Amino acid sequence: MRRAELDGLLLSILDENPTVSDINFTVGKPMQAEVDGLLKTACAGLGIGVLTPFHTETIALNLVGNDSRGVRHLLNTGSCDVSYHLPGRARFRVNVFSQRGTYSIVMRQLPTRIKSLDELGLPPVLKQVADEKVGIIFVTGATGSGKTTSLAAVLNEINSRHPYHVVTLEDPVEFVHPQLKATFNQRELGLDFDTFANGLRAALRQAPKVILVGEMRDRETVEIGMSAAETGHLVLTTLHTTDAGQSINRIVGMFDPEEERLIRIRLADSMKWVISQRLLPKISGGRVAALEIMGNSLRVQEAIAHGEAEGKTFYEMMEQSEPFGWTTFDSSITTLYKRGKITEETSLAYANRRAVVKRNIDRIKSSRGEKTTDINGLKMDGEYRRNLV
Repeated sequence: MRRAELDGLLLSILDENPTVSDINFTVGKPMQAEVDGLLKTACAGLGIGVLTPFHTETIALNLVGNDSRGVRHLLNTGSCDVSYHLPGRARFRVNVFSQRGTYSIVMRQLPTRIKSLDELGLPPVLKQVADEKVGIIFVTGATGSGKTTSLAAVLNEINSRHPYHVVTLEDPVEFVHPQLKATFNQRELGLDFDTFANGLRAALRQAPKVILVGEMRDRETVEIGMSAAETGHLVLTTLHTTDAGQSINRIVGMFDPEEERLIRIRLADSMKWVISQRLLPKISGGRVAALEIMGNSLRVQEAIAHGEAEGKTFYEMMEQSEPFGWTTFDSSITTLYKRGKITEETSLAYANRRAVVKRNIDRIKSSRGEKTTDINGLKMDGEYRRNLV
């Protein structure tokens, strides 16, 4: 298979599945497209059928191409990340990995246009994030939960309103930001720098106001990121954690026990926002984001510095600060249910505290005059009372 043939194949998959998010090539399965979070067979009419090791290896070689770093990583570590451009149509973030002696490929389609916060339907409080001057902001969630899309929207807000110098460190570069009010320099891991820690260390000498770090992968990167936030930079980054509490614990857990006290104090001072995301299936098709948002306050700083305690949990602080735009996942999920975007089953499946969400849903149903229970036909047993007398 030549590159032109691969491009034709990818174009066929995109034409058949306009809303595809990922393309999957796995030995023993047909080509697959992920649409709205579910895998489906792609381009069955092309007659390729089940993929063989030869198929996936040929596709992998075309995708990695002349990227010597990617080839080296694939051979030494068993996987590699590269980017792939389909001229005039799409860009992809590609992961090639070995499994049981064969190669598998997952291609994540990258949007070509950066959507605004309003277009994404994200809470207005995120515009405050774009107005921050210093500190560190964490956007967290599982792979494919929309972290990069939300960060791109925040950077787009900065780009349209602030004449800042912005340096991004990415693996690979996903959204290409136009040069508007801000000046963007976007650097790619492997091409422009070797590790996030080294790239972040170099960025401190490049006079940026804003630094985007694709992912906080290790202790050294976290430490330099906090130092950057402490010295007057705004640092935006991602973590693969599910909520605010787990994010704080993950960062603290990267350091030795004897360093915990100091790290907690530094993190309490430098952390500005923790924004966690989950993508939920919509009733009308597609997916919608549920968010947990926690800012910084004296109570949050105390909980980070000394740990959570009874009556002083991050969850309770977010609940009590909802007038300021903070929210828990459970509150966000309840709002989505109230607006008719998700079902009751989806609400309960993705909730942190199912009892809380169930109680909220019952209140919404009661206000609409709907049933809140399946128990029917209850009545007083008068005969039982007469028998007692």
